[in-house]
Amino acid sequence: MIIDCIGCLHGQYPKLEGGDLLIVTGDLTARHTINEIDEFNNWIFNQRYRKKILIAGNHDDILEMGVFDINDPQDNTVIIDPSCDYLCNSGTEFEYEEDDIELEECGIHPTVDKSLKIWGTPHSLLFEGVNPRCNAFMGTEEELKKEYDKIPEGIDILISHTPPYGILDMNKHGEHCGSISLRETMFRVKPKYLICSHIHEQGGKEIDLVMTKVINCSYVNERYQPVNKVMRISL
Repeated sequence: MIIDCIGCLHGQYPKLEGGDLLIVTGDLTARHTINEIDEFNNWIFNQRYRKKILIAGNHDDILEMGVFDINDPQDNTVIIDPSCDYLCNSGTEFEYEEDDIELEECGIHPTVDKSLKIWGTPHSLLFEGVNPRCNAFMGTEEELKKEYDKIPEGIDILISHTPPYGILDMNKHGEHCGSISLRETMFRVKPKYLICSHIHEQGGKEIDLVMTKVINCSYVNERYQPVNKVMRISL
């Protein structure tokens, strides 16, 4: 099974190879406009995966408002292309088939129905001096913890915009920018994978912990240049 992970697109939409599951970890556009959301929708519609999952990031103010027409608060039209599952402190499952290895050794070739349990959360830490146009889903550790406490145990893949504190979260100034509450939640939930982005300097990197592999899949670097590779998981 092929899972591709990419985030922090900021208006850069690469051609992807396709596969089983695509995970996008937020920060979709460069200037947070409806026209750019349309560009993103066209891009993700044309990506050839069996399932596509999206969360928002701190640059996705339009998604936080949850309306199509920002001049009409009564318009609750869904703005994400329906080919994509949009998660916001919510979960989904990805069903797939896997070969039964034990029976294959006996010359039989059946498959077993399985599923991955997936949870997505868009939150990241609010910091002093943040651009007010780029503070969607941001909050204090206490506010983030209230959202993370909703994450159930038994999750296979946890998708978060921010990394956990101290894990693929160091910026160019040597500062750790991740969430302590998310780190504690990761140790509680013990997902097989935690997929994040947000800190561009750590894009294209992964680290294996005892129970969880953490992947930072930011597509752009700290200069917003699309130089990092799409992160691929093969199961």
